[in-house]
Amino acid sequence: SQHGHRNKFLSYSCYKKRILSCVRIGTNVMLTRIEAAELVSTWHSAGDKVVFTNGCFDLLHRGHIEYLQSAAALGDKLIIGLNSDNSVKKLKGNGRPLQSAVDRTAILQALAVVDAVVVFDEETPAELIAELQPDVLVKGGDYQEEDIVGRETVLAKGGEIKIIPYVEGTSTSNIISSILASKSLD
Repeated sequence: SQHGHRNKFLSYSCYKKRILSCVRIGTNVMLTRIEAAELVSTWHSAGDKVVFTNGCFDLLHRGHIEYLQSAAALGDKLIIGLNSDNSVKKLKGNGRPLQSAVDRTAILQALAVVDAVVVFDEETPAELIAELQPDVLVKGGDYQEEDIVGRETVLAKGGEIKIIPYVEGTSTSNIISSILASKSLD
């Protein structure tokens, strides 16, 4: 499969009957973890290189877009492990997430580079990575490879770990701070 000819809706339409009714662009398909694992297995059977990343993706910004584009370029299919609402609240504190997991999933799935999104509720995506068995595990920022959750699982099957640097000056927290600062100027 070629990176440039990504069609997530075709893969979904071939995947499950219930998804056939959701082929329209912009339709939100919330995959269960079992469905996501079956989908990844289908991709692997087709010879696709599967890339996994995870995060909150609470308020999508340019840094997220560039990160996801870079991650998608590392394989044929990109699947995102999305932190659940409870998980985001534990990580980021009260007042977060700003958008529900359903909304964050719909936004991410609307991106051409994203092939699937699956929500996880645990503190880390370690169990989800073990269930999905991706070929490439991607993290953003200044991680050291040995600190990346799921690293052992991916390396044990001959996969790769990739770290993509953050885009300077782009973060959800910065956007929130700017909004709050501009509000106080009113």
